Amino acid sequence: MKPVLYGASYSVYVRVARLALIEKKIDHDLVEIDIFAEGGPPPDYLKLQPFARIPALQHGDVTIYETGAITRYVEEAFPGPSLLPETPAARARVNQVMSVLDHYLYRPLVWDIYVARDEAAKTGEAADEAAITYAIFKTRHCLKVLEEGAGDWLAGTQLTLADLYAAPMIAYGLKTEEGRILLAERPRLTAWWERISARPSMAATKYPTD
Repeated sequence: MKPVLYGASYSVYVRVARLALIEKKIDHDLVEIDIFAEGGPPPDYLKLQPFARIPALQHGDVTIYETGAITRYVEEAFPGPSLLPETPAARARVNQVMSVLDHYLYRPLVWDIYVARDEAAKTGEAADEAAITYAIFKTRHCLKVLEEGAGDWLAGTQLTLADLYAAPMIAYGLKTEEGRILLAERPRLTAWWERISARPSMAATKYPTD
């Protein structure tokens, strides 16, 4: 049965799940759910995701929420190119990178830089420059750590879930001058971005603002 992904195309984590499905060559449907809509998501959606977050995945009688769980299910439940390496050490590296992205990159780069700049541009109000400066500091450190452990791909020699987690975050960061400067400081991450951004899956999952 064709899996159905619920979530908004503007979401970093929905894009992560979509990238995994596309890289695995899995035919699927996307049902748009806007958690920021007036009144929140539709009440029925809470049956799929009790915390009213996105994404959620339905595959037959299987329902999964949380992006990490969704992407690992996609990897294990379907045939297609593997998005995880074979050795325990390499898999641990993938999990480590994904955790770093979740806990140390997503908030400062996407919310504290991109969203802050975007909101300021839309409202005409001044952004909190002190908060942005601190977010730049945290993002710079995170990108340095990611580059130090990377090969051609973030977890070694093959495309993995780690890369699919990172790309949607970096894509938002690059919409800002700060993000472009920060990436330019890291030549190997810049080369990685050129590789990942050229993949058809990235073109197929562009943000509405691209």
